[in-house]
Amino acid sequence: GIDIHKRSWKIHCSTDLFSGKSFSMNPVPGELLKYVYKHFPNHEVSTSYEAGCCGYYAHRCFESFGWRSLVVNPADIHRKGKERFTKTDKIDAQLISRELKDGRLESIIVPDIKREELRSLFRRRNDLVKDFRRIKSYIKMQLLYFGIKEPEEFDNDHWSHKYRNWLDDMIFKHPTAKATLESRMRFFRFVDQDLRDVSTQLRRYCKAHYKKDYMLLRSIPGIGGIVACGILSELGDLRRFNSVKHLAGYVGLAPGVHQSGNNYKTLGITPRAHRLIRSYFVEASWQAIRTDPVMQTYYRKHTGKNVKSIIIKVARKLLSRTLAVIKTEVPYTIGVVQ
Repeated sequence: GIDIHKRSWKIHCSTDLFSGKSFSMNPVPGELLKYVYKHFPNHEVSTSYEAGCCGYYAHRCFESFGWRSLVVNPADIHRKGKERFTKTDKIDAQLISRELKDGRLESIIVPDIKREELRSLFRRRNDLVKDFRRIKSYIKMQLLYFGIKEPEEFDNDHWSHKYRNWLDDMIFKHPTAKATLESRMRFFRFVDQDLRDVSTQLRRYCKAHYKKDYMLLRSIPGIGGIVACGILSELGDLRRFNSVKHLAGYVGLAPGVHQSGNNYKTLGITPRAHRLIRSYFVEASWQAIRTDPVMQTYYRKHTGKNVKSIIIKVARKLLSRTLAVIKTEVPYTIGVVQ
């Protein structure tokens, strides 16, 4: 069991005969290989560590050594009552080792390097979206702070070229406030252009390397180029999911349930989710009900309920449709129930 950090690894070794010992070492897979060869020659080796910021480099190294390697979700590592209130690197390594030895751990799906690097570009785009929203808020905040009223034609979320020119031509009483606005506008234009460039690169790459699945996904109302890229990069090949229930549980569009005796209640959508992709499916659902009569009918059938609850139902239906299109490899046709 390994508790991985940037500067050091905490290792706990155990075998079928003894519980083993814990020690620290440099974060270098080759050093662990030397240690195992020295102290555990001719042993069948299994390693496990928690998924996190250190990625899958160590996992790939361990597999190249001929070892069995698991990368696990931290939430899947069982902790007994008192273990929930004591946390150290040593204890974490011992818990991972114990669960691995008892056969209770299941590895997450580790993407290949090609898809992992595509995922990095998709997540970079989401970082830029956050920066874009943030700098727009800062500019709006400055106008509000100095009591500057926007013309009625510009009082919306669309930043047209006329609105940007109006900001550029703005005059303040002193040059310092003007310098502040100019600095923010330079950053705004940089992020705006970078966001466009990264989005173009993302769509172009997916269309070139995953054209078949990309075009199948684009045939579904509500799923545009960026959402399709997100599905391909974050979820990988959807054919690995056995059912809609399996996929919905992974994305987080499955209900939480609490049942005890005759008491039964739903707890809303589960907190365990791929939050980024779940949010993309929810946003795509709003577009789907505008463009697809079948989705629109399904949405209206639940009229009167909480709007947020209805759109989650639509998102689940859109997720089901996505899996069906990929597995059957038949493009979706608007108006046809699938």
